[in-house]
Amino acid sequence: MEWTGARYADTPTVEVSTWVGAAPERVWGLVTDIRLMPELSDELQSIEWLDGATAPALGAKFLGRSKHDAMGEWATTSQVTEYEPGHVFGWAVEDPEHPSARWRFRVQPEAGGTRLSEWMQLGPGRSGLSFAIDRMPDKEQKIVFVRLREFERNMTATLEQLKSLAES
Repeated sequence: MEWTGARYADTPTVEVSTWVGAAPERVWGLVTDIRLMPELSDELQSIEWLDGATAPALGAKFLGRSKHDAMGEWATTSQVTEYEPGHVFGWAVEDPEHPSARWRFRVQPEAGGTRLSEWMQLGPGRSGLSFAIDRMPDKEQKIVFVRLREFERNMTATLEQLKSLAES
């Protein structure tokens, strides 16, 4: 990731993708199994469906608990805002109209396998990062850049683990 000078209010994004030597249906089953995600992440500690939901569907909510050395521990409620079975699974963190972040997995058939992409957007709603920016407003662009690089690194690792699982 190259320096962009982005500020939080710019709602910067990160996207990573990989080719997986497995059928899209296999990959889809993995990316929509939210209980699997904490096993693939250093930051996400646990996740559970809320309000009787047991699988992704538009409007379904889930609770995620996360931990980061610099930011401590926190929990967020997310709501599925994009759901095209077999293709797109996306959610907004906290307020769907003004989320602290948006996340999305995209699954597409490609070259006898699957193109798997993960995308995220910071903001526009406040998040834990907002508190760091409040404390050091002169360092906002660096704080945003460092966090985006962290997300890129973690997302790349997640996709590599999903690829490995799908291909095994």
